[in-house]
Amino acid sequence: MKDNHNYCLILAGGVGSRLWPVSRTGKPKQFMDILGTGRTLLQQTYDRVSRIFPADNIYISTNVRYMPLVYEQLPGVDDMHILEEPLRRGTLAAVAWGSVVIGKRDAEARILVSPADQLILDEQRYREDILRGLDFVSAHDEVLVLGIRPTRPDTGYGYIQSGDEMSEKGIFRIKTFTEKPERTFAEMFVAEGNFLWNTGLHIFSSAGFVRNLYNLIPEYQIAIPRMMADAESDDPKLVPEFFKMLPKFSLDIGVLERLDSVCVMECGFGWADLGTWTSIGDESGHDSNGNVILDTKARLTDCSGNIIRLPRGRRIIMKGLHDFVVLEEGDVLMICPKEDAVRVARESMLQPVGTPRA
Repeated sequence: MKDNHNYCLILAGGVGSRLWPVSRTGKPKQFMDILGTGRTLLQQTYDRVSRIFPADNIYISTNVRYMPLVYEQLPGVDDMHILEEPLRRGTLAAVAWGSVVIGKRDAEARILVSPADQLILDEQRYREDILRGLDFVSAHDEVLVLGIRPTRPDTGYGYIQSGDEMSEKGIFRIKTFTEKPERTFAEMFVAEGNFLWNTGLHIFSSAGFVRNLYNLIPEYQIAIPRMMADAESDDPKLVPEFFKMLPKFSLDIGVLERLDSVCVMECGFGWADLGTWTSIGDESGHDSNGNVILDTKARLTDCSGNIIRLPRGRRIIMKGLHDFVVLEEGDVLMICPKEDAVRVARESMLQPVGTPRA
C-alpha cells in the first residue's frame, strides 16, 4: 500500500555469546533452530513481522560476515533491504543506519525495531500491540518501548520502571531503566508492581529518532549527514566509512536513557528473550522432572532440572545429574551447572578450548 508508513527493522548482527557452544561467532543463535521448530530464530521473526508489515517495508540489519546466512535463510528478501554493519558498534549504530535509509525513502516512516532472537507465544496479541504502538507514535513524538509484566525475578532481563500514565491507557512515562539487576533488586522490582521487562522492541518515527540522535550524541552530528548521503546511493547497504566514527552504544544506553520523551507500553503477548540457556529452559516444554530436552534423543534416570541439546543423530544416556546444561555443537561438548553456563560460555569464547591457561 502506498499510504502504509509502517516499517520493521530486524536486528540480526549479534554474536549470541551467552548460548555458546551452540551459538558460535561464525553462526550465532539467530541463524539456528535453537528450539527444534524447523525454522531458525531469524526466519521465525521474519515470518511473524511479515503478517503485520508488507514485505517491501521489512529491512534486516546484520554484520557483514553474516550477510551470506541472511541471503540463505531469507532468499525472498530484496537485496536492498539487507543492510550491512561493517563493524560492530552496538545496536544503536545499526538502528541509526536503518532509520536513515528508511527515512530517506519515506519521510513519514514509523519503525518497529525488533531483535531477531525472541520467542513470542501469542502472535495475535503481538500484532494488536504492535499496531497500537505504531498508531501511538504517529500521533506523539515519542520513542515507545514495549514492556511485559514480569512473571519471576529474572536477572537476565532489563527492567523498566513506569511513571505517570499517558492519556492512552497502558502507556506510561519511563522513570528508570535497569539492565540485568542483581537478584535482590529483581525480586524488589517484581514485588513493587510498577516494573516491566524490557523486550527490546521499540517503535518510533524515523525523523524524530534521527533528530534525537543528532541532538544527543556529538559523533552523530558528523555521521548523520554522511549517512544521508550514503542512503541516496544505488547500493545503500555498503556503508563502511561512517561506522568507524560511531561510539559503541546499545540503543537503550545511547538514546533512551538520555531522552525525556520515552514511554513504555504494557503488552500482553507471551514473550521471552532467548538470550541464555536458563531463559530457554524456562520457556520450553519439560518432562515430569523438569528436564528440558531440545530436539535430542535422551534416556534419563534420576535426573532433574537439566537442559540438554545435542546435534541430531546423537543420543545421550544420563543418570544422577541435576540442574546442569549438557550442550554439544561441532567440536565442543559443554557440561556445567546451569547457574555457571553464562560465565563458562564467555570465558570459553575469550579463551578457546584447548588454549593453555596462563
